[in-house]
Amino acid sequence: MSKGIMYVDDRRVEFDGEKNVLSVIRKAGISVPTFCYYSELSTYGACRMCVVETDRGTIEASCSMEPKDGLRIYTNTQKTLRYRKMILELLLAAHCRDCTTCEKNGDCKLQELARQFGVRRVRFPDTREPMEKDESSRSIVRDPNKCILCGDCVRVCDEIQGMGIIDFVHRGSKLRVMPAFNRSIAETKCVNCGQCAAVCPTGAITLRNNIGEVWQALQDPGKRVIAQIAPAVRVAIGESFGFAPGDNAMGKLVAAMRRLGFDEVYDTTLGADLTVMEESHEFLERFKKGGPFPMFTSCCPAWVRYVENSNPKYIPHLSSCKSPQQMFGAVIKESQRQISTPDPRETVVVSIMPCAAKKFEAARPEFSRNGVPDVDYVLTTRGLSTMIKEMGIQFSELDEDAPDLPLGMGSGAAVIFGTTGGVAEAVIRRVSGKKTYNLLREIKYSGVRGMDRSVKEAAVQVGDDEIRIAVVHGLKNAQELLKKIERGEVSYHLIEVMACPGGCIGGAGQPFGLSPEKNLRARGLYRADKVAQIKSSEQNPVISALYNGLLSEEAQAHDLLHTHYEDQSR
Repeated sequence: MSKGIMYVDDRRVEFDGEKNVLSVIRKAGISVPTFCYYSELSTYGACRMCVVETDRGTIEASCSMEPKDGLRIYTNTQKTLRYRKMILELLLAAHCRDCTTCEKNGDCKLQELARQFGVRRVRFPDTREPMEKDESSRSIVRDPNKCILCGDCVRVCDEIQGMGIIDFVHRGSKLRVMPAFNRSIAETKCVNCGQCAAVCPTGAITLRNNIGEVWQALQDPGKRVIAQIAPAVRVAIGESFGFAPGDNAMGKLVAAMRRLGFDEVYDTTLGADLTVMEESHEFLERFKKGGPFPMFTSCCPAWVRYVENSNPKYIPHLSSCKSPQQMFGAVIKESQRQISTPDPRETVVVSIMPCAAKKFEAARPEFSRNGVPDVDYVLTTRGLSTMIKEMGIQFSELDEDAPDLPLGMGSGAAVIFGTTGGVAEAVIRRVSGKKTYNLLREIKYSGVRGMDRSVKEAAVQVGDDEIRIAVVHGLKNAQELLKKIERGEVSYHLIEVMACPGGCIGGAGQPFGLSPEKNLRARGLYRADKVAQIKSSEQNPVISALYNGLLSEEAQAHDLLHTHYEDQSR
């Protein structure tokens, strides 16, 4: 790591460990446009939008330049501006320009920069062959005609998720980004995490949109539309309305959803509490029997899909528990079925989730009864934001409201499900003997919290036994951990896996954010947990009521709350 002094637009800037000139420029408080640069991915240097001029008159991409003591660069000369406008023209020439109907309209980086640099005319024809849109996936939609070849999706899929589902093919003017052999996404081993869509600066890869179907349901008098809100949504949705990352907007969110026409609005924390209860019981039973270990959590559908598709030998190690989303959907629909005078309207469950893979999960046949899905539609955080804006609701001006009771009640342990380490911590709270303030402090500093490490470890004493726990986020990190387990380098009893970096707070359906934003969201969840009156899942009185009523029969409880997974690798 180098250190020294650079001069940016004649401004003296000290650098110490910055990996490139672009980072030094940003340190100086100057914004330079980029398409293909994310600080958490490798440097690609393809788009050239970040070009700067040196004091020698040369033009170079700042993302690929190493900081050097005494280096002088200029960020907005006539030459750099001319280069950037030319680059934008060329990108637009090879880009489908149906901007008004594009899913990314208003949130497109190419559109934004074309406006910023005053590109109003494209002088070059588009010579590319048009390609079919790929809508085969339940979670994402791929439109190759809008791809600008920035490579962001390729690198996040390979470097962060370790999947390599899409890559560059062909050469020269025929260069494209696509799955191998031009297969559809559904034909690959894609895990539906949607991180490719999260980093895509244009509309080349977007998340599947279910807004139209939800509007139809809300406007249908024959349907009773029930919403559940995932924990991570409350600390991110406010970003779409000018709030800071991590601000808990749950009260305003509930109020907004009532304005949209939802009949009932609940908190998925109840489903999370049920997951803790069932998963803890399953784990302790395995512990008594001696395995199989490690037991993996099954809350993350992208992780489950990876195991089914790419590493099926670990299927017996997956918890049989459904995710909180699916547990809640199953319970709410079964509750309606058992009412003596049921609502004559059809019950429709809509999930508000931070995750693209939840769309795939809700559509799995395992999560339906007699052909009726437990969850009908999944909206992402950004999707719900769009609906709120469509209605003209002034989000910041709303009076706060609370979720419906009793099924809207959850514990603090359930709230922290939304960040990496949260599920593990909730289980620790459940299986630990004494529930004291000091114990909660010990758990807080046990090592399961935070994003500073890809793999975190903790040991918990349960009676005379020590339980070894690991927490991993980012699918590539999970794959590396599996290799270490197979080599006998490490061993654990319980492993929490979240496919997205940071866990659900970094889901592809959230407003896009890097590590600083994710950390703020995590802090927001821990603040919500801190003020929660109920700290552990078993202390939730609604949980007790469910186990004494709807879930009192073991067979029914297992049917509603558990599932099975199968080898999909063939």
